[in-house]
Amino acid sequence: MDRPQIPLNALRAFEASARHLNFTRAAIELCVSQAALSHQIKGLEARLGVTLFKRLPRGVMMTDEGAALLPVLSEAFDGIGAALDRFAGGRFRAVLNVGVVGTFAAIWLLPRMAAFAAAHPEIDLRVTANNNRVDLAGEGLDLAIRFGDGNWPGVSVTPVMAAALTPMAAPGAKFDDAPLLRSYRADEWPRWFAKAGLSGRPALGPVFDSSLALAAASSGGGGAALLPARLFAGDVTSGRLVRLSEVEVDVGGYWLVRARSRAERPAMMAFRLWLEATV
Repeated sequence: MDRPQIPLNALRAFEASARHLNFTRAAIELCVSQAALSHQIKGLEARLGVTLFKRLPRGVMMTDEGAALLPVLSEAFDGIGAALDRFAGGRFRAVLNVGVVGTFAAIWLLPRMAAFAAAHPEIDLRVTANNNRVDLAGEGLDLAIRFGDGNWPGVSVTPVMAAALTPMAAPGAKFDDAPLLRSYRADEWPRWFAKAGLSGRPALGPVFDSSLALAAASSGGGGAALLPARLFAGDVTSGRLVRLSEVEVDVGGYWLVRARSRAERPAMMAFRLWLEATV
């Protein structure tokens, strides 16, 4: 059976009326008369063969049929609006979705996003912070910046930044007395003690899922934390943290990750090249 041909203006009239539940406010939003809007709604109901609104003494109420139609139309109009927004300024802007481990996002990437936007106005960069556990396909990401050894299945990787770890704590802390704060990677303290040539001691402090949280707890007097020396150099300079040793242990770095099943689009390549040049 052929679908009824529905004028776009009628659908827009319904969507606005359903949001406001008031024909007068919907007509003002759409810059039409209330009579014209009411005519469009009645025409839509006639074409669909259903009643979309119950007319009340004050305002209107959606029927079950109207309530079923609204979310579909809202999503469609939002999608159209988002697509048209990509042509802002007379040029098409490619959307690039990047998932970034929270520490790298907050300390390094976010302060430089304005520079990226200036260098690449044709790219609509959208950043999602995460705690390093990322599903590129499941989360709709084009790229991700992860911390680790770069050995992940099914992805192509580009090294971004080395991130050797060193003990840090609040000013005045004594390493031998400070609780050892832990990340979810349980081998970090044993590997640091081995690198330092010291007898290890139990790490019994709280467990955190990001270096940002570790740094906050450590600077607040919670204990010693193994942190990427390069990223937290500013905290040392400002006196928020102090290094407790010059020994650093390499347990991983930051990598740009792309699913091997996806070709590298121009926007993805532009971000990768900018990242490599800027780091």
